[in-house]
Formats: sequence, C-alpha cells, structure tokens
Amino acid sequence: MYSDPDWVTDDRQQSPEEPTVELRSTVVHYSDGPDRCTVYPPDCPETARLTTWLSADRSAFVDRDVMR
Repeated sequence: MYSDPDWVTDDRQQSPEEPTVELRSTVVHYSDGPDRCTVYPPDCPETARLTTWLSADRSAFVDRDVMR
C-alpha cells in the first residue's frame, strides 16, 4: 500500500474556516459602450472603487445561484 511522505499534506483538511466577506456592486450604464460593474467592500471610499477594486463589463458577471 502506498502512503504519502511526511512532507506531503492535504491543505483542504488543514485550512481554517473561510471568513465571511461582504461585497457590494454597482453597475454603471453607458449609452456608447458596455455597462460596467464594480465590486467593492461597503466601507470603500467612492474614489477608490475604480482604482482599487474589480471593475469589468457587466456581461462578465453571472448570478452565482445560476452557476451552482
């Protein structure tokens, strides 16, 4: 029977419980291009949203319940 060496670990068994992260999103509609969505934490200043957090075309985002 094969067994893993001592230095091989299964990270899934040792990982701590994942923290809960609250995020919000805002969609900006453009008449001359695709709508853009920005995802950010609720306490993020408005000026930091576009330079610090994720912004992408709205079509790149999907509803997580649809993907499960």
